Amino acid sequence: MTLRKILPRVLLAAVWGVAITLSGCSGGPEYTAHDITGVMPDLEFNLTNEQGEAVTAEDYDGRLKLLFFGYTNCPDICPATMARIRAALGGLDAETRKDIDVLFLSVDPQRDTPERLQRFTSSFGDGVVGLTGNQDQLKALTKRYRVTYGYGEPNDNGFYLVSHSSAIFVYGPDNRSRLLINQQESVDEITADLKTLLAQLD
Repeated sequence: MTLRKILPRVLLAAVWGVAITLSGCSGGPEYTAHDITGVMPDLEFNLTNEQGEAVTAEDYDGRLKLLFFGYTNCPDICPATMARIRAALGGLDAETRKDIDVLFLSVDPQRDTPERLQRFTSSFGDGVVGLTGNQDQLKALTKRYRVTYGYGEPNDNGFYLVSHSSAIFVYGPDNRSRLLINQQESVDEITADLKTLLAQLD
């Protein structure tokens, strides 16, 4: 197993441990994902969307949001995770899906221009939004959510890999943190968790 795959798991271990401890004694709804309500900060950012416009978390108020950190040149985790999200959302009815945004946040702004982000997100259906920012914005955001990212050494062609979190963060319409979904969750489990969460929010 490569460092690129190990690192995100190590970085999130402490977060998951806290989430499991708190959710296990909360008496609330049961999820396969980790219930991070009250454990992680609310959604807050200043970024640029795939149209090149400045946006904040408030632009997505009133909608359920799934946030995933990645980059368009990612050879495996990013496309596989985005495909899982698309399949999981496919288990919801059409009206429900209209009120959900998938926020794909690139931590590779040097290569991921708005145009490139738009080409990538368009492969995963409606409701997927590409976001990125400058290094100051990205570092502030990843610090807020206790994750990190880093760049590998470029090869002879200038190509490099980027280490990043592999978790999916779920935020409610009020931008409060709700769930942390890891790579072990199946499509059906993600769908079931989203249904349970949506029922709690009604």
